[in-house]
Amino acid sequence: MQRLPDELQHWFDGRGWQVHPHQQAMLDRAGAPCLLLIAPTGGGKTLAGFLPTLAELAEDAAPGLHTLYVSPLKALATDIRRNLLVPIEEAGLAIRVEDRTGDTPSSRKRRQRADPPHILLTTPESLALLTSYEDAPRMFAGLKRIVVDEIHALAESKRGDQLMLALARLSRLCPGLRRVGLSATVEDPGAIARLLARHPDPCEIVEADPGPEPDISMLVTEEAPPWSGGGASHAIPAVLREVKRHRTTLIFHNTRAQAEIFFHNLWLANEEALPIGIHHGSLDRAQREKVEQAMVRGDLRAIVCTGSLDLGIDWGNVDLVIQVGAPKNVKRLVQRIGRANHRYNAPSKALLVPANRFEVVECVAALEAVKARDLDGETRGPGPRDVLCQHILIAACAGPFDADELHAEMTTAGAYAGLRRAQFDACLAFCATGGYALRAYDRWQRLVQRPDGLWQLRDPRSAQRIRQNIGTIQDTDTLKVRWRGRGGAPLGEIEETFAASLTRGDTFLIGGQIVRYEGLREMVVEVSRDAARKPRIATFMGTKFATSTQLSERILRMFGQDSWPGLPRHTAEWLALQREVSRLPEPGRLLIESFPHDGREQLVVYGFAGRNAMQTLGLLLTKRMEEEGLAPMGFVATDYAVLIWGLDAVTDPRPLFDLAGLEAGLETWLAGNAVMKRTFRASATIAGLIERNLGGQRKSGRQATMSSDILYDTLLKYDPDHLLLQITREEAMRGLVDFARIREMCERVGERIDLHRVDRVTPLAAPLFLEHGRVPIAGSAEERLLREEIARLLDDAGLSQVGADG
Repeated sequence: MQRLPDELQHWFDGRGWQVHPHQQAMLDRAGAPCLLLIAPTGGGKTLAGFLPTLAELAEDAAPGLHTLYVSPLKALATDIRRNLLVPIEEAGLAIRVEDRTGDTPSSRKRRQRADPPHILLTTPESLALLTSYEDAPRMFAGLKRIVVDEIHALAESKRGDQLMLALARLSRLCPGLRRVGLSATVEDPGAIARLLARHPDPCEIVEADPGPEPDISMLVTEEAPPWSGGGASHAIPAVLREVKRHRTTLIFHNTRAQAEIFFHNLWLANEEALPIGIHHGSLDRAQREKVEQAMVRGDLRAIVCTGSLDLGIDWGNVDLVIQVGAPKNVKRLVQRIGRANHRYNAPSKALLVPANRFEVVECVAALEAVKARDLDGETRGPGPRDVLCQHILIAACAGPFDADELHAEMTTAGAYAGLRRAQFDACLAFCATGGYALRAYDRWQRLVQRPDGLWQLRDPRSAQRIRQNIGTIQDTDTLKVRWRGRGGAPLGEIEETFAASLTRGDTFLIGGQIVRYEGLREMVVEVSRDAARKPRIATFMGTKFATSTQLSERILRMFGQDSWPGLPRHTAEWLALQREVSRLPEPGRLLIESFPHDGREQLVVYGFAGRNAMQTLGLLLTKRMEEEGLAPMGFVATDYAVLIWGLDAVTDPRPLFDLAGLEAGLETWLAGNAVMKRTFRASATIAGLIERNLGGQRKSGRQATMSSDILYDTLLKYDPDHLLLQITREEAMRGLVDFARIREMCERVGERIDLHRVDRVTPLAAPLFLEHGRVPIAGSAEERLLREEIARLLDDAGLSQVGADG
């Protein structure tokens, strides 16, 4: 058993602490090339990851960078630095710890490259930037260990792919580099370990005691949830009561707009003026930091928040988490629950608040999944090629490279282990010339091959432009919001499209305050205070979560029960009435309801494939119905169903669900669709074809959109097989369109499609009629209605028989 140095042992003893078993295991295996620790939130996993480093530096704190810590959040890196300095200073260790993020002053960044600290805390983007400098080999020369915190969060995005390519580069610069991953509970530790390891090397896994079961239940409210909507205003009195009963409550929401609405309503009901804050990614950094500092001091009784507080920041006073709205994903719920009682072997306390009637069912299913430790997760495909292109450009910034060596290096990153040389060469050719249709333009001629076979930047000055655009996070096009007047303080950001809809005098919510739009000045939205009027709600294009496949399957199994004692009476009676009037969806079958309503024929498909997939299914089905002459007029989609209305009833739905036909319709629909242009813009920005930042200035969203749309149309016309168009299609299918879940649904259901014709709206279908986001279909239905209206008009005028005989 590896002993701690005396200084650290005395620090533990002075606090009356003992090293936890999983912390000791990390010490004992400190020399392992790759080590993954799975530990519950509050289990001291961050300290476990750093203990080997502290022990080694306590013995010999030689100058230079010893350990690199990578966090998904800038705020988390700052918090870890604050927490890490406690044992270092109290144990009297001569260890320098600094953070380096986008918020770090340039002067400190330059000093860190020349004289790095022993421990550097950073983010994937900042690490990628560090590897792009010519002096990277000198800065990382003594690096012994890299600690990746909350790796499960990074594993689900392109930021994780970017990080693993950066690790591949570091492992080449530092052959003995040891990798450490820290994660909360995940559904597949082996998959995370394979992502972290230097392929094909193995990764050892340490699993901590999962701790006590969380104390989690559904919040009981006097008023039943509404039939639709996401505001959960019915729960405000019950939530306020819980806030009063606890020290600090985190109130999580799935979207920023929902958080703003809830905070506003909560504040209006807060007659005792309890200190309550709001925290989300579109608020000004100073305001977010002010809320974070107030939380650390224990000054706030409640914080309404989004995913900006999902990860491991240590708020010691939080003793209750409330999740408003169905969690959509069990892993995310477990992560959020862990914010409460952030202590080892202390049960976390959480309450779920369904925002509408169907979410009651989803919340109960999620509760059961948490208790069964049945976590969900989608299988990730191979690493995306737009990130690969960016990494090639980063490598070129650092100096000349050999293509064979770079390809071999990239294939040591788990997500790119299967990268074929032809795929790599296509990315390299794109980085060098921009591709066939663009090779005549000087701006995309970025790499050249030297006579000795090495590749390098064609113009060394382009390195600065490439570095300014490093990263995979695609910010939505936003405008700053400030108080009106010279030197007005910043409030945050709103999206360009929302700002464009405002006229002088309009009011909207931001940061929980009602503000009045005064005008746009130098691309800044100027506002004044106006609390007298009902505000509009600013829209934010942050992630809109889709219900996971596993959670959907659990809901379908729940429908098969004879009765539902675990559900509130109002919801159980609703499902019983559905079974009486029609039927309930079943696992392995596809229920389709057909009925007349409001002079139109209605078709409801209960696909349970998640919001993006059901939206796509609505588009494809209405297209096929139009081809069949069924005159669809529009549709609306949710996570669990799509409602289509039109002029004719569907009598045989099976041909509509022919997978080959759906795929063919998808190809046609995608060709000129706005979804593809939006996806192209994101991938082209990551791959380096489009620059959002130039000379320290950021292009407006309108400028970026115009240039990307022109490029997209040009490539589609003159080079339809261009690498970026291939990448765009892959990304659209995987993300916004989510066709994989439609394919999975069709394959799972096969011919087991049940069309149930009833004479009126069914209980399960009724909430769909209250949903926002209806999509009209312009097609033959309009022509038919026009012809019928003309015929009625002629008939009423007595003209329908005039000339009919001759």
